[in-house]
Amino acid sequence: MKKRCEWATQDSLYIAYHDTEWGVPVHDDIRLFEMLTLEGAQAGLSWFTILKKRGNYREAFDEFRPERVAQYDSRKVVELLSSPGVIRNRKKIESAIQNARSVLDIQKEYGSLDSFLWNFVKGIPIQNAWRSLNEVPGRTRESDLMSKELQKRGFKFVGPMICYAFMQSVGMVNDHVTSCFRYKEIRRAALRR
Repeated sequence: MKKRCEWATQDSLYIAYHDTEWGVPVHDDIRLFEMLTLEGAQAGLSWFTILKKRGNYREAFDEFRPERVAQYDSRKVVELLSSPGVIRNRKKIESAIQNARSVLDIQKEYGSLDSFLWNFVKGIPIQNAWRSLNEVPGRTRESDLMSKELQKRGFKFVGPMICYAFMQSVGMVNDHVTSCFRYKEIRRAALRR
């Protein structure tokens, strides 16, 4: 039986996310915007709740195309607030719209959201070597800097802890514990770049 990070044992959906996505470097702007939106939606909730609703989110938020989400108006907000498929929190929904607008500004300035975000780790995933989940920090210097810079650019729901969870999810940092079978796979893939 494969040894996994302790948190990835609850459900087949969680296990699949852990085994195929978590910690794998993402460089696609749409997927980066998706994960930033979902991590913000997760604030105060469990990631499992968000994973179960991810398909609904993709449909409700036009597959996370920032140019589409940035055009949402108050009628769209009301529509999303009535959708049981997403977290019906006005501030979180409005933050996704504002964040989409900020993504477009970043794309104009930097060419891509990818190049802007990955600059916080100098383009190379940070390879940690935690033995236990208890050692994994909730935030780091890099996530603090990312949070501050995103907030300065108008982003909402991007505190340092949300940014660190985002960094873990999109592979900017490898926080699989060393005993997890994915730790070495992710590390080897990063070294081959």
